[in-house]
Amino acid sequence: MKYEGKKAVVTGGTHGIGRAVVEALLDGGAEVVLTGRNERTIEAARTELAGRPAHVVRSDAASLADIAALGDLVADTFGTVDLVFVNHGYAETGPIGSVTEQVYDRMLDVNAKGAFFTAQRLTPLVADGGSMVFTSAVLDGMGWPDVTVATMAKAAVRALAQALAAELLPRGIRVNTVSPGFTLTPTMGFATMTEADQAANLEAGNALTPMGRHARPEEIAAAVLFLAFEATFSTGTVLAADGGLGHVEKT
Repeated sequence: MKYEGKKAVVTGGTHGIGRAVVEALLDGGAEVVLTGRNERTIEAARTELAGRPAHVVRSDAASLADIAALGDLVADTFGTVDLVFVNHGYAETGPIGSVTEQVYDRMLDVNAKGAFFTAQRLTPLVADGGSMVFTSAVLDGMGWPDVTVATMAKAAVRALAQALAAELLPRGIRVNTVSPGFTLTPTMGFATMTEADQAANLEAGNALTPMGRHARPEEIAAAVLFLAFEATFSTGTVLAADGGLGHVEKT
């Protein structure tokens, strides 16, 4: 099997892109620790993955105590790991004038602070020659209205991965970033969207994306696993999985 004997950690792994990565790893023979924060998706994952080598953990990426506990659990369960996929995220939309300190703090705490301290805690557990992949977003290199804080937060994740790639060169650990565009996840990338908002976002995303559609989570997962195990001469890079959105002008 493709990932036989591999051990991985996937944050934000109970739904969406993270869950697709978890499923592919398990199908390939890996053992996985996956995290989530929403009790509904955590319980669903525990039920659906019962009997498989998956350890579902409640962990809030904005909590340093939760991150420390996650590190302890991974160390006790695996010792070392072959892959850490730092995938958790949180975003809200709205014009800059509507952004409160609470909303700003939540987005930066989960995305930037959460990614940094998750990496800090789990990096010592990555085996030499292993891999780390971070999830950014196509918006981190574009100027779009109403997503100012989300853009800042994801740009920070991208920068973190590039700097960490340099720091981990002596250990042979590759660090890369996947940058998805519009993707068919349960939240469509934004936590506070109503069903009507999601429907509008689906229509707008399809219209904006040069390939004319949203990605399936499995398509982004394939990009993640390519970076994790196959792109053996790539580190510090960003792989766009965005249907051409950040690179091709739609005619």
